[in-house]
Amino acid sequence: MTVERSEKPLPFRGGVGVGQSPNRGDEGTPPPPAPPLKGRGGDGALDSVRSDFPGLRTEDGGAWHYLDTAATAQKPQSVIDTMTRGFGEEYATVHRGVYQRSAEMTRRFEAARKRVASFLGSDDDREIVFVRGATEAINLVANTWGGVNIREGDRILISALEHHANIVPWQMLASHVGATIDVCPLTDDGKIDLDAAEKMLTERHKLVAFAHVSNVLGGVLDAKRAASIAHKVGARFLLDGCQAVPRVAVDVQDIGCDFYVMSSHKLYGPTGIGALWAAYDTLDAMPPWQGGGSMIDRVTFEGATYMPPPGRFEAGTPAIVEALGLHAAIDYVDAIGLDAIHAHECDLTTKARDALGQINSVRLLGPADSAGIVSFLMEGVHPHDVATIIDEEGVAVRAGHHCAQPLMDYLDIPSTVRASFGVYNDESDVAALVRGVERVRKIFG
Repeated sequence: MTVERSEKPLPFRGGVGVGQSPNRGDEGTPPPPAPPLKGRGGDGALDSVRSDFPGLRTEDGGAWHYLDTAATAQKPQSVIDTMTRGFGEEYATVHRGVYQRSAEMTRRFEAARKRVASFLGSDDDREIVFVRGATEAINLVANTWGGVNIREGDRILISALEHHANIVPWQMLASHVGATIDVCPLTDDGKIDLDAAEKMLTERHKLVAFAHVSNVLGGVLDAKRAASIAHKVGARFLLDGCQAVPRVAVDVQDIGCDFYVMSSHKLYGPTGIGALWAAYDTLDAMPPWQGGGSMIDRVTFEGATYMPPPGRFEAGTPAIVEALGLHAAIDYVDAIGLDAIHAHECDLTTKARDALGQINSVRLLGPADSAGIVSFLMEGVHPHDVATIIDEEGVAVRAGHHCAQPLMDYLDIPSTVRASFGVYNDESDVAALVRGVERVRKIFG
């Protein structure tokens, strides 16, 4: 495998310097009781939904300011209740049993698949493959579609801001077949440079794989344009939607992508489940990846025939109750409205950036219009020290490379502090973050 980068120099490309400011309908089984609808206030903010999330409560009733939603979101009570019932009085296996409870659980499991399809803008639930998460989804594409379609001398284009899950599987594939990985640079404010991507793409490129929303810098990709420029050279286009689906309405048909991957746990659902979307014809042309029960049509000692998609890609007993939890999480988000959630998080992001930008030792990274994520550095203080001191103030932020070490190298920094907002955050969380950063500044003077 070889890796080639754009000849554009790779200095720090943070958008803001030190001290600067910068619903779709449900199908299938009836859902669990929906959360109360939360409206939008006059300033674009949501009414508080914090009480829906028991994980945000503390034993002493004190405030805990959770600002690590980009890593994993807290779970609303409706998701917890759905899964409790699923593991309890409703539990049974799926796809095999002829008894009533198994048939009912199978119906609910497949209703969750329909719900995910609808949520992503697909009208065919056969286009949804349940996986353990977005990482497994990308590995599935690399090992099945990639194994058939990527050959020696072919090229794959990724960007400088990708999560390791959208880098390493392509490196493994490229090493195996002798392909080349190209790295698209970023704009000065930290978004994927689609002008550069368009110039870099050639007919030798078979795949473009980009993040829909950056998990470090928060920039939102113009996904429709990215799909268009990939298709101009005959390349397929994959979107990593982990950070997008909790806050941006996704319509895979309108975008025109070929593959879309997402995880549940960043969408206020459980861990251990996610989804891959691809057009049915694409899935039908892909070979199976893992062998075992459920993915087969018939097995003899001489060989096996396989189920049509999506069953072909779902070997073994699936994450049954987790699928129900994902269904409930989508219902929760849709009841509030993605437009309202996005506006709310953008409002908090702007307030946080404005306030942090007034602190002279703070260096903000990424675009001013980042979606729910604020990454920053403090002069002379390691991000781990910042996060530790802020934690003593009851504020939970992430510090490190955020599974994006190549991006840290690109920006010429070791790591960042990342505050990431969710539907349950409000201005008190922003104020607590700023107080914590001010305390760090005073300690390190």
